[in-house]
Amino acid sequence: MTTAYARDRGGTGALPPVSELLGAFRSMAEVTGEHPVLTAARALVHCHRARRAAHLDGRDPHISGAELADRTRRLAELDGERDNLVARIDNWVADNVEHRDGASLHTETLGAVIDRMAGKWVAAQDALGFPADDPGPDTPVGPVPGEGHLHWVRLAELADGYQDLIIDIAEHRRRLPVF
Repeated sequence: MTTAYARDRGGTGALPPVSELLGAFRSMAEVTGEHPVLTAARALVHCHRARRAAHLDGRDPHISGAELADRTRRLAELDGERDNLVARIDNWVADNVEHRDGASLHTETLGAVIDRMAGKWVAAQDALGFPADDPGPDTPVGPVPGEGHLHWVRLAELADGYQDLIIDIAEHRRRLPVF
C-alpha cells in the first residue's frame, strides 16, 4: 500500500506545542482561526467528560433497565464521536505534516495520542474535584483521595511524550502512521 505524504501534496503543517494542547483542554471556548488539531482536542475533552458522566450515571443501583440502555447507547455515540475526532486529527496530519521516508515510525497516530491525553486530563480534573462543564445535579464532584497525584503524574508523562514526539517529527527522526 502506498502512502501519500504531505510533502507529496505540498503540505507544511506545524503541530501545536504541548502548552497549546493543554490550554485547549483547559479552555472550553472555541477560538476563531484556531489550529484544527486544538479544536478537535477540545472536543475530545468534551466527549471524555460526557462519557465519564454517562458511565457514572450508569453505575447508579437504582437506574432502570431502560435508563441503563440509554446510557449504554450514549456511551457508544460518544465513542463514535471520539473516533471521528481522532480521524479528523489523523487526516489533518496526513494532509499537512511532512513525513520523511526512513524515519522511525511511531506506534500510534497523533489522534490516538491526543485522545489518551484528553481522557487523562478529564480523569485528573475529576480526581482533584474540579467540576466538568455541566456535571448535572446528580454527578458527584469531589476529590478522590490519593488518585489526583497519580493522574497528574501520568498526564505529565503523556505531555512530555507528546512534546518529544512533535520535536522528533519536526526534526524528521520520527513519522506518524497515516491510515
